[in-house]
Amino acid sequence: MIEVELNWPWLAVNLKQSMQVLSWAVQRPGFVMTDQILWREVRNEDLSVDVDVADWLAAEVRQIGAEEAVVMLTSRNVRTYQVMTAEVDDVSAMAIATVGLSNLERVGTRLTPQEKKRVWGTINVAVVTNQPLSQIGLLEASSIVTEARTTAVLEAGIELPTGVATGTGTDCVAIAAPNGGVNYAGLHTPQGEAIGRAAYDVVKACVTDWLENRPF
Repeated sequence: MIEVELNWPWLAVNLKQSMQVLSWAVQRPGFVMTDQILWREVRNEDLSVDVDVADWLAAEVRQIGAEEAVVMLTSRNVRTYQVMTAEVDDVSAMAIATVGLSNLERVGTRLTPQEKKRVWGTINVAVVTNQPLSQIGLLEASSIVTEARTTAVLEAGIELPTGVATGTGTDCVAIAAPNGGVNYAGLHTPQGEAIGRAAYDVVKACVTDWLENRPF
């Protein structure tokens, strides 16, 4: 049974077994094997302009003995995390997310420094499925999570000078699955449906919470 554990400033998703994880997280990005995905909440004073983020995070991770974990960074209060699950046929998916929207952009454009707020936010999403996937399947599953994230943000209808926001400039997605031979996780598959629904539902809930409690 996957366990989500909050121990501020850390949020941990304990997979209970070694799984393959695909992400572009700061700590252990790419295809890796691990039994833990972590969030580390940060503040501006943690990461001044002269701090090497990767080195700083590696030191923080060593302090808690989690060098093998995949670790994402967020300025959003990790206590605001939400969890959603979905089941389709014999496939299940659990999605965990934190969402901060102060760093929004529209895909294909960039706000000018004058248009940007001097604060950082990010959308971090981890999805765990029981469907054994190959690396090819994991890549497609990652695209489904990203599509779900984007859909939830688009539906919020947040207008920027460059158009309707589609995400933040520092979003991160991590997808975890047992190692297997399934090469497909698209929208026509049970795994694609379950992964997409859980990811959409959790980002939608987090976006709603941020807009209600941290408006522009």
